[in-house]
Amino acid sequence: MDTTSAPPAIAGRHGSPRNRSVAYWTATVLVVGEMGVGGIWDIARIPYVRDVVLHLGYPSYFLVLLGTWKVLGAVALVVPRRPLLKEWAYAGAFFTYTGAIASHLTRGYALGELVPLTVFTALTVLSWALRPQSRRMRHSPEP
Repeated sequence: MDTTSAPPAIAGRHGSPRNRSVAYWTATVLVVGEMGVGGIWDIARIPYVRDVVLHLGYPSYFLVLLGTWKVLGAVALVVPRRPLLKEWAYAGAFFTYTGAIASHLTRGYALGELVPLTVFTALTVLSWALRPQSRRMRHSPEP
């Protein structure tokens, strides 16, 4: 047995470092893609999106506000560094998806229509939980 070779990487709670990275980037790309494309659709007020938002009881101008924040949040998640900005973007994405779930439930939409919103909520949480140390806030030690 070769005792001079380096020990294997410690896998940690979430599997191997490679699997963790793949899961992080997969979840992140999907969330960023949905937020980016969805935000552009919101800003453009495409008919399908506008009709859903109006049926939910929101004014159409809400789409421009929401869409702008979604696009900015998507950019924040992929820009290097800026961990505080990323925390806000993750919170905004989580509030957007869970707020949409609540809005759809209160207006009587079919439960099947909630599946994509639930999936994107889960992907947002997964991306946040698996983000690398370089994308996390550094905490100061307690005094």
